Amino acid sequence: MAKLIECIPNFSEGRDEKVIEGLVNTAKSVNGVTLLDYSSDTSHNRSVFTLVGDEDGIQEVAFQLVKYASQHIDMTKHHGEHPRMGATDVVPFVPIKDVTTAECVEISKKVAKRINDELNIPIFLYEESASTPARTNLAKVRKGQFEGMAEKLLEEEWAPDFGERNPHPTAGVTAVGARMPLVAFNVNLDTDNIDIANKIAKIVRGSGGGFKYCKGIGVMLEDRNIAQVSMNMVNYEGTPLYRAFETIRFEAKRYGVNIIGSEVIGLTPAKALIDCAEYYLQIEEFDYKKQILENHLLN
Repeated sequence: MAKLIECIPNFSEGRDEKVIEGLVNTAKSVNGVTLLDYSSDTSHNRSVFTLVGDEDGIQEVAFQLVKYASQHIDMTKHHGEHPRMGATDVVPFVPIKDVTTAECVEISKKVAKRINDELNIPIFLYEESASTPARTNLAKVRKGQFEGMAEKLLEEEWAPDFGERNPHPTAGVTAVGARMPLVAFNVNLDTDNIDIANKIAKIVRGSGGGFKYCKGIGVMLEDRNIAQVSMNMVNYEGTPLYRAFETIRFEAKRYGVNIIGSEVIGLTPAKALIDCAEYYLQIEEFDYKKQILENHLLN
């Protein structure tokens, strides 16, 4: 069986349609790779692509996308609500079929080395590829963002895994790694008070004493004039989406605020949403593998 690997690169551009179109064309230009989905957000000023492919194709498309981004995205002119440190902010590889996490770690290291060798962009390895425990958490790696990277790279413990101790002048720094599937899950509030979103995000995220597998920040959606709790659910079984959602609803009530909607960015494993349906419908003794029709059709 052919190995199948997913790659979900995040780019610091969500407004310039020509640049986004160029990224799409680049994503479609490599044999052995399929672009499953891409989404762009003007408030975050960020685009997320989801690709799957074989071992050679996924490495090539990841490099070509980073190359295109480095040529067309200038971080000295970038502004957006989402934390970022590079034109290509992060490049995760995820095992999908007949491939192990360890193999994805090796793929991440090969791509990271090539990016630095050919594009002179410093690379941090993160998650399963991390060289030290401090680099496992992307939030810690990205802390300081693009504007603070020149100073951060000079700190003793923050030498890049690949490259010199200075960011690329316009493309910044990129994080590359291997990880298990996560769900990018955002909850929108009927308030324009970003402080409320930040307080709620601190409560739900693991680093604030909340859910172990939840990372969250408050974000202002300028185009809608509403605040958002933006989350990455790094283990949707350890912390189900509905649990974070209901906690946000409960905490928002303290401020007289309501949830007006939620969104999933990019693709998500079906089970993450089926778990929510099972919870809210209170389905008893539900067997995900046996009772989902599509599971039988795909076998």
